[in-house]
Amino acid sequence: MADQWTFQTKLLHNKHKFDVTTGAVSVPIQHASTFHQQGFDFSPKYDYSRSGNPTREALEEAIAELEGGVRGFAFASGMAAISTAFLLLSKGDHVLITEDVYGGTFRVVTEVLSRFGIEHTFVDMTNLHEVASNIRPNTKVIYIETPSNPLMKVTDISGIVKLAKANNCLTFVDNTFMTPALQRPLELGADVVLHSATKFLAGHSDVVAGLAVVKDEELGNRLYKLQNALGAVLGPQDCWLVLRGLKTLHVRLQQSQETAAKLAGCLLNHPAVEKVYYPGFDDHPGSSIQRYQAEGAGAVFSFQLKDGKAVEKLVSNLNIPVFAVSLGAVESILSYPAKMSHAAMPKEEREKRGITDGLLRLSVGLESFEDLKKDFLQALSKIEIETKTTSS
Repeated sequence: MADQWTFQTKLLHNKHKFDVTTGAVSVPIQHASTFHQQGFDFSPKYDYSRSGNPTREALEEAIAELEGGVRGFAFASGMAAISTAFLLLSKGDHVLITEDVYGGTFRVVTEVLSRFGIEHTFVDMTNLHEVASNIRPNTKVIYIETPSNPLMKVTDISGIVKLAKANNCLTFVDNTFMTPALQRPLELGADVVLHSATKFLAGHSDVVAGLAVVKDEELGNRLYKLQNALGAVLGPQDCWLVLRGLKTLHVRLQQSQETAAKLAGCLLNHPAVEKVYYPGFDDHPGSSIQRYQAEGAGAVFSFQLKDGKAVEKLVSNLNIPVFAVSLGAVESILSYPAKMSHAAMPKEEREKRGITDGLLRLSVGLESFEDLKKDFLQALSKIEIETKTTSS
């Protein structure tokens, strides 16, 4: 029966919808670090919480089901999930990676993996010919962010998967922006899906968490060994918070996406805004691919102002959005990639990718569209006034 339910229903109804012992309609939070073993030769399901915890297991099973995978893994942060997945690689291996990847991922690849002899090449993942041309005999992973952070470039997941399989590579997909509510990469052939569950999945700016899902049992066993060995697991209280957030994922993302599309359209026509990056626009280069592989364009978009001074003016006059790192929360979050999400990327590398000092990223929350519109228009008008005054 559960297989026939829609995603919206599956968010609420799974094997953990109530506690079988008490009937409580909430997953119990099991804080125990260790578990009593019944005898000398007894092999318990749980022995030490780094290796397995009932509350963490509930979250791992939930995300695996939602992504259409066979096994899920909960980590202490999105970067813990990504870093652990990368350690499926060995010395001498090569990874192809989205060029405007999240700054934290850029840092791990360039400053950590490189120290262990793992090679990398950044490519424009929207160009399948460029991807194919950069695959080497030692390429083992093709790493995708789609839409990418922060320029919202759309990668053809199925196209990359075909290249990967033809060259005996694994495909990793960071699905943080879309979540399984809008995009399920494993169904398109990807091998590993990764999340910063801090964002839309938890959704309330009150937990830091990471998730990974695989579609192959053998790969899942390999990833579990790394999770257990490295120990960057998510604590039970935080697992419970993510599980609670998942219950409202559909309605939160539905409203945020609807508001994001309208607000992005408003900014697109404003004279102080030079460009808006949103895959929901028909003229976005990846809009047709986005419509094919996802069930929406998401609730995040980026926009370009003239320069850093214009950014500072806008930020100082906005009242509603939180100006902060992160995204995917109930409140709208305005971020400045050059000094926040991509601060780990050298300036010349940022600018080469189009991440300029005038670029802002907005994650739209649950506020009224009309209130957000008024707030942005009044703040943008200050930039116009300043520009006119300076030129006169």
